Amino acid sequence: MRIGELARRTGVSARSLRYYEQQGLLTAVRLGNGYREYDEQAVLRVAFIQDLYGAGVPSEVIREILPCSSGRHPTGDCSALYERVRQIRDRLAQQERLIGQRREMLDSYLSGAASPADIAVPSRGTAAPVHHVPPGRA
Repeated sequence: MRIGELARRTGVSARSLRYYEQQGLLTAVRLGNGYREYDEQAVLRVAFIQDLYGAGVPSEVIREILPCSSGRHPTGDCSALYERVRQIRDRLAQQERLIGQRREMLDSYLSGAASPADIAVPSRGTAAPVHHVPPGRA
């Protein structure tokens, strides 16, 4: 299939697909007329790439993950990569906890249950402090 059809089937822009190819995440066969041609597996690969990007995984890690995630027997040792992916997952879980804490703090403030003076300034590496904006000034 050509890039336009892959874009339509995946919901990903042709520009993004060209970027994936540039980053070594997606491969295409170049036809004599310069058009890119993708196989059926490209649809699944693009969906997987999108999922990883959505999880905050950078392209250089995605590039390492892809050979270890194919249906074929992976080349090389993927155990170090799996540990790196676990670290990314754990970092995301920590960020989710911090976002939850921030949301609770803001909900408490917005509901009137807490005032800016009641909200403790978090220690370094945790939730960011909330700055009070007087009503009508936002």
